[in-house]
Amino acid sequence: MDKVDKNVFAYRNFRLVYFGALVSDLGTVLYSFAVSFYILEISGNNAFLQGVYLALCGAVLLVFTPLGGVLGDRYNKARIMFLCDYAKGGLILLSAALMLLFRTNSAHIVILFTAGFLANMVSGIFNPAAGALLPHIVAEERLQQANAYFSVKSSLQSIFGAVLAGVMYAALPVTLLFFIVGICYVLSGVSEMFIRYEHRPPEERLTVRLALADMGDGLRYLRGQKPIMALMAAILFINFFFAPVVSNFVPFFIRTDVATAPSFLFDRLLTPELWSSVFSMLIGVSSLVGALILSARAQKEKCGHATALRLCVMAAAMIALTVGYWLLVGRGGSLNAFLLLFCLGCLLTGYLVACINIPVSTVLMRTVERDKLSKVASITNILSQGLVPVASVLAGAVLQSFGSTALLLICSAGFAAAALFLLSSKEAKKI
Repeated sequence: MDKVDKNVFAYRNFRLVYFGALVSDLGTVLYSFAVSFYILEISGNNAFLQGVYLALCGAVLLVFTPLGGVLGDRYNKARIMFLCDYAKGGLILLSAALMLLFRTNSAHIVILFTAGFLANMVSGIFNPAAGALLPHIVAEERLQQANAYFSVKSSLQSIFGAVLAGVMYAALPVTLLFFIVGICYVLSGVSEMFIRYEHRPPEERLTVRLALADMGDGLRYLRGQKPIMALMAAILFINFFFAPVVSNFVPFFIRTDVATAPSFLFDRLLTPELWSSVFSMLIGVSSLVGALILSARAQKEKCGHATALRLCVMAAAMIALTVGYWLLVGRGGSLNAFLLLFCLGCLLTGYLVACINIPVSTVLMRTVERDKLSKVASITNILSQGLVPVASVLAGAVLQSFGSTALLLICSAGFAAAALFLLSSKEAKKI
């Protein structure tokens, strides 16, 4: 365990984890960007098919996450991480090779869906182990600093990775982009191979019965943590209404409104796809500011009430964007004005997300017993993301049938209701 008086970067284990995450997350940014636009491109702008893809990936991730939680608490977390990164890298490299061999659009759709299914199986095993590793290599008093630095990493990747993704998607064949992504995961695995921490192997051999018992143990533990359960219930619906705005609306808006406009803001410098990168970059810049501020602050004991207030501000911003889209794009006011409005919304959202995620992650890591961290991380991930696959399919259907205004209206109203529920919850204020 690290000593308290040093910055977390002074320690080898943290540097290895950080570098591995930096490279693999860059690969994730490139891959997610490319797949979202490529499916729309080869399917004739079929938003419903894109929604089905997102739902499939999300559902598989949720199904395999509990298994990842059991494995993460029983086996060496670093070993799980590098094996999973090698597996995902190899899978994406194989997918790129198959896309070169079979060149029809229908074949590419089948390959992408199959790769998405298998890659998210691997991610379901990887995520709980990765999410529970920090408390084993970082002193409790440095957890907020460590989480803040990880948020800085994510912000930098949103700033530079999204721009890089937009440039590379426009300039390179998608198969070459996938080869680069696969190499990123392999390099991450190499870094994670050298992580060392004290780990005691389990005495019992893992069986299906024992795995189910471990999952039940994690559920029973969480049922006794009512503040955490209240927070997760609210976040379940918040993610249900927020995820489609990022995953479904933005690519569809770029393809249908920006790409088909006679002209748009900075069209001599930016392709339509690069506007998506600009949105991600702005979220990253403001998240970076929030993370840097929190990295220098002392950890607070509770964050529930502050989290609810920040989510209410986000809800107000979503309502403003919905009205702005209806007036400026839907009614033909000014596409350029909406692009600027959306940029402001991205700046506000990025800052608030950092100020929400870092304290909540820190409090959970400090509150949950270490021998249950992976199981609890897997269960809280399911509780918070459980409805996102459903949201992706429904959002795709709404976009295809009713358009963007209807989707934004539903999402902003639902988000506001969930945020107000959390604000009124007495249990959530205890966390």
